[in-house]
Amino acid sequence: MTPSDPALPPRLSSLTFHGPLSEARAARLLGRLAASGPADVLDIGCGWGELLLRLLDAVPGAEGVGIDVNGEDLARGRALAEERGLAGRVSFVEESALGTDRGPVDAILCLGASQALCDPDLPHDPAAALRELRRLVRPGGRVVLGEGFWERAPTATELAGMWPGARADDHFSLGALVDLTIEAGFRPAWIETASAEEWEEFESGYRYDTEVWLAAHPGHPLAAETRARVDRQRSGWLNGYRGVLGIAYLTLVAVAGD
Repeated sequence: MTPSDPALPPRLSSLTFHGPLSEARAARLLGRLAASGPADVLDIGCGWGELLLRLLDAVPGAEGVGIDVNGEDLARGRALAEERGLAGRVSFVEESALGTDRGPVDAILCLGASQALCDPDLPHDPAAALRELRRLVRPGGRVVLGEGFWERAPTATELAGMWPGARADDHFSLGALVDLTIEAGFRPAWIETASAEEWEEFESGYRYDTEVWLAAHPGHPLAAETRARVDRQRSGWLNGYRGVLGIAYLTLVAVAGD
């Protein structure tokens, strides 16, 4: 789709956060992070940087960098920063996070984006991503990680209904995921998981603008491919990972060196 075409649906304009995250949970996450008084913050896979901007607003003087590969989302983030008077304290940069040298920093946000820290030619490896996060944060610094985990082992039928090529080893259990954070050099200071209500708000909000557009423009030249894409996404949720895939929000503290 061409973002500049007014006949096409806006990109994710019904979402505040790009993930199953409520306002109440976001406030709690950011409150704990702000209390640590970070001077610099790195947001990996930032999208439009809503959490980053809220954190900078809560910590006067703190500076932040958001990195992502989606230029449209980054432009939205810059516009939001201007609106909130934060443009002088934040940069939104279009670049890969793989091997980034933008650390060490006091705080890192990495929500639903740990794959950006892994070799794209290899299977997603949360352990490798956690090692990278530990490299990028100072001892005693904080990381807020949003990471997928299996609520329970998926059945073969559920896996077949998810994303193409979904496998039982695509994710860990919550316990195994938390163990990986400790092995990487963190202490899991706070462990929480997205609720069913947060998932439903996100999944419906993710497709809302497009569904409304499809209802109003059934004969548009791009309607067929758009409809097929959205129908696949919805089916993957309802017939695949709903109630099976969870999202953990882990507030991690980097262990001090010897």
